[in-house]
Amino acid sequence: MALVIEGEERIAAPLQKVWEALNDPDVLSQTIPGCQSLEKKSDTEMGATVVVKIGPIKATFNGEVTLRNLNPPHSYTIQGEGKGGIAGFAKGGADVTLTADGPEATILRYAAKADVGGKIAQLGSRLIESTSKKLAGQFFSSFGEKVGG
Repeated sequence: MALVIEGEERIAAPLQKVWEALNDPDVLSQTIPGCQSLEKKSDTEMGATVVVKIGPIKATFNGEVTLRNLNPPHSYTIQGEGKGGIAGFAKGGADVTLTADGPEATILRYAAKADVGGKIAQLGSRLIESTSKKLAGQFFSSFGEKVGG
């Protein structure tokens, strides 16, 4: 089951600061909903453990995150894949673009694509889509508050 999530967030911080935060595992681990751990393996690879609840299913996903198409400090593509045991799998990516909105603010735009399978996919597309949009919204608003604080 594939889905697409798009949105944007205005962050009260300069473009360079937002870029640095998007590449900082400490900031990301504090703003990704359900993140249990996020460890940097290289400049473009991280390992993650995230707990997600979708409807009646709560699963711990262990996975890898890779940054590609880096165009500092303006854009990158983040791709990830996680396995949640019997609950299934999730994989996908997001194109993230940063645009300065004056010297002290940045517009962050994202277009994410995700694919889920296993028991989670059996829950139905509406539930998965609404939960995914909610989690994406939580991440980007939390990230905006943390960075723009």
